[in-house]
Amino acid sequence: MTPPSHDPTRRAVLGGLGLALVPAAPALAQTEHAGAARGWQLRQRVPWAEFMKGQDLLWGRMPRTWYEGPFLGDGLLGSMVYQEPGQNKVRFTVQHGRVQDHRPQFGSGWGTCRLPVGHVTLDPLGTITAVDWRLSLWDAEVTGTVTTDKGKLSFSAFIHDEVLVARAEADGEEQVRWTFHPEEAVSPRSASEAPPSGYTPNPPWTTATAGDVEQVLQPLTGGGQTATAYRVKDGTLLVTVGHSFPSATEAQESALARIRNAPPYGIMKKRHRDWWHDFYGKSFISLPDQRLQSFYWIQLYKVASASRTGGPVMATSGPWLESTPWPAVWWNLNVQLEYWLIHGSNHLELDSLTSTLDRNRDQLVANVPAAYRADSAGVGRSSDMFCNRSVGTPGTGAEVGDLTWALHNVWLTYRHTMDDKLLRDTVFPLLRRAINYYLHFLAAGPDGRLHLPSTLSPEYPVTPPQDTNYDLALIRWGCRTLIESAERLGIDDPLAAKWREVLATLVDYPADANGFMIGAGTPYAQSHRHYSHLLMIYPLYLVNWDQPEQRELIEKSVAHWQSLTSAHRGYSYTGAASLYAMMGRGDTALSYLDRFFDPASRYPCTANTHYAEAGPVIETPLSAAQSLHDMLCQSWGGIVRVFPAVPASWADVAIHDFRTQGAFLVSAVRKGGRTSFIRVRSLAGAPLRLKHGLDGPVTAVLPDGRPARVKDLGEGVVEITLGRGSEVLVHAGARPDPVIGPVPVSRPGAAWGLPPVPPPGATTPVDLSAYFDNDGVSTHEAMTDGDFDGSGYTYPAEELPPAGALVHEGLSFAFPAYGDGVENNVTGQGQPIAVTPGKYAKVRLLGAASSGVLTSALTATYADGTTAQVPFVLPDWGGQPGAGASEVIRCTHRHGRTGANSLRVGLFEVQAALDPARELRSLTLPALTRPQLHLFALSVEAPR
Repeated sequence: MTPPSHDPTRRAVLGGLGLALVPAAPALAQTEHAGAARGWQLRQRVPWAEFMKGQDLLWGRMPRTWYEGPFLGDGLLGSMVYQEPGQNKVRFTVQHGRVQDHRPQFGSGWGTCRLPVGHVTLDPLGTITAVDWRLSLWDAEVTGTVTTDKGKLSFSAFIHDEVLVARAEADGEEQVRWTFHPEEAVSPRSASEAPPSGYTPNPPWTTATAGDVEQVLQPLTGGGQTATAYRVKDGTLLVTVGHSFPSATEAQESALARIRNAPPYGIMKKRHRDWWHDFYGKSFISLPDQRLQSFYWIQLYKVASASRTGGPVMATSGPWLESTPWPAVWWNLNVQLEYWLIHGSNHLELDSLTSTLDRNRDQLVANVPAAYRADSAGVGRSSDMFCNRSVGTPGTGAEVGDLTWALHNVWLTYRHTMDDKLLRDTVFPLLRRAINYYLHFLAAGPDGRLHLPSTLSPEYPVTPPQDTNYDLALIRWGCRTLIESAERLGIDDPLAAKWREVLATLVDYPADANGFMIGAGTPYAQSHRHYSHLLMIYPLYLVNWDQPEQRELIEKSVAHWQSLTSAHRGYSYTGAASLYAMMGRGDTALSYLDRFFDPASRYPCTANTHYAEAGPVIETPLSAAQSLHDMLCQSWGGIVRVFPAVPASWADVAIHDFRTQGAFLVSAVRKGGRTSFIRVRSLAGAPLRLKHGLDGPVTAVLPDGRPARVKDLGEGVVEITLGRGSEVLVHAGARPDPVIGPVPVSRPGAAWGLPPVPPPGATTPVDLSAYFDNDGVSTHEAMTDGDFDGSGYTYPAEELPPAGALVHEGLSFAFPAYGDGVENNVTGQGQPIAVTPGKYAKVRLLGAASSGVLTSALTATYADGTTAQVPFVLPDWGGQPGAGASEVIRCTHRHGRTGANSLRVGLFEVQAALDPARELRSLTLPALTRPQLHLFALSVEAPR
């Protein structure tokens, strides 16, 4: 296979050097006569406050964990709101993106990890009986009530300028009580693994009082300080966090000053709302699918809550740190996916990735071995916010391409701004060093082609091969971009000849009958969540759908990747959605995106649109928003593509000021399944090549009514002359009224959050003790006792409820006893379970699946001899509850044959409908192997 030929439109990618502007081709309809020119003006009719209210998240029951509750942030300080575990309190976490340890000798998991700060609780006197909360996206504020058996608490909270601002009022309750709880400054990995050898814990925190401000001061063994300052005054709670390094006192001073100098509540609230209202107005997207539309706007809120230019690069959980095996920045996929959303949404003010790489150049150089620091740079798989992580060398199986991939994001920021200063000062010099590191190791083989020694395709679990496709794609992209950047900047770089040589002689991408391989001699043969071996297709677009000779290879590569599903995670589906969007297959793209939202998925989007695997991570929902972008507007290869992969079910769509490569702002409306108009505004004067998707002859008209200069390039692409600051309206047929506003919702959907739980009917626990056939629980002292999943893993007994009566959301269960050698759950072997005869509306299952989400059915046998299938979906014990499931218990880890393991496992309650008109006699479990059912308790519920 030969490498794809150089894309003839690539010059347009860096500003269209050498492209001639030509008059409009005769085939294009220019319906406006110069003597009767009629101008136009794009109008925006978005009732912002009303529209955004329709996207809000709502809670009718108490969230219990970080992936269920409301979240607040300002790019630095973050707070999640949910029930204090096991207590009658509401927790507001207090975490900060700059708070980390400073001991690189212990690695990013312990030595330079993000560190916990603490949390505030709202402590009612009475027992909480109900909640009614709203996360207002428009105002970036959570408001609501907490009802207790003594009265009601009303509260509101927001974060502005690194201050958590909260107010509460009591009605019936005697008082409002806020309590700050400091947390130990130890790696979030500590719940599931022992610290590395030689690790010394950070000193304990101390407290101080300065007038009416309380402080918690946390010194750090590796230097620096974290300081929390808080005050309750006039019914308002203010909390802030400072972090300094290497100074051991600056954090205390800055946090104290921030509280003392905080403006009055009303002023803070106005400034806060003004910022967010301005933020949302920079772009607009409306979809006919309410659930997806709301999801999209929540992701915009989320990324603005987690990142701001000049702040720390987002860690895997953003500013909402929780117990996790990933308390750092991951550079081999997570960080790239986190930031794609900011480009099309016209929010480059959120790009902390570019500013992080720019200000940490010296560290990126120090990360490579000393012999290569004169001209190279890199970053290891995971690091702190200062990019502090060494990178190995090709030939040792190291993962070496992560900086180059991160720089693709920075290049995208350049392409969406056409800011030559960014290209000259940041992209070009850093990319030059990243590619230089590769050049030290490329060597000619017997075939005369340049080859790369063994490197790791991120996380693919085999011996690292030579000529890894992950790295070959990044080398090709990097060399092409360096050549084009040097041409645009007028740089006569002495390495240009070498870059051209690499492009001419670099070995082809290894491929076999199934498509692109992992690397030379290593086929894609086992399920893999990453699509690192497909980077040349997406997001680099080196092999793309505009190359007809590559289409078959693209299709079979993507299909083969998706055919092996056991290791897939949420971003495996969002990645597939974007890949199929590139092919123009909107319905297929949507079908893959829907899998991420499917409660039957092993790792679905959660109630508040967060996401978790073994711990909290935020990249996947943000990448799902980018998949929506890819369906609505693409701009790779120097062509702006409007509505390239819109599903047939989306008859009406609107986008406004969607930012594309070439620094264009695109507004477009689709009505009744057809594009009505496209407005393009040029911010940089780059050549506009537009794939419009309009039916019939195209009209392109300037705002004053004069026709634009247009050239038809064929295949639905036109080239339009458009100067800096100019705009054009493109349409077919009679000129439409160019108005942007919300589109009608054709697919209604419930609000994100947690709906209230209807009061259940009377529940009767079923005695399962005679059926138990599996020991899924072990104690800390005997972790090898039991085997829940066939691999020796078990639930930790110390984190399970005691045996006996267990009440969950008004439902009664009988939780089993557990001890050494005691069987405590029943697996699905086709066995009938006798129940107390009666008429029941539902069966309630308490348990979890192993080896994936279980989609199956019970068989109900009724007194009249009839049977019926009773379908249910049970989450995997390491997964998250989708729709129709609720989490009863979440353990901080699991036990294994070699000790504690970081996977946070849960037990879930799910329901299945019975026929309440017939008397039930028994329920037969399905006969299963993988995934396997594990029932710890079962109850039947009478009709209400």
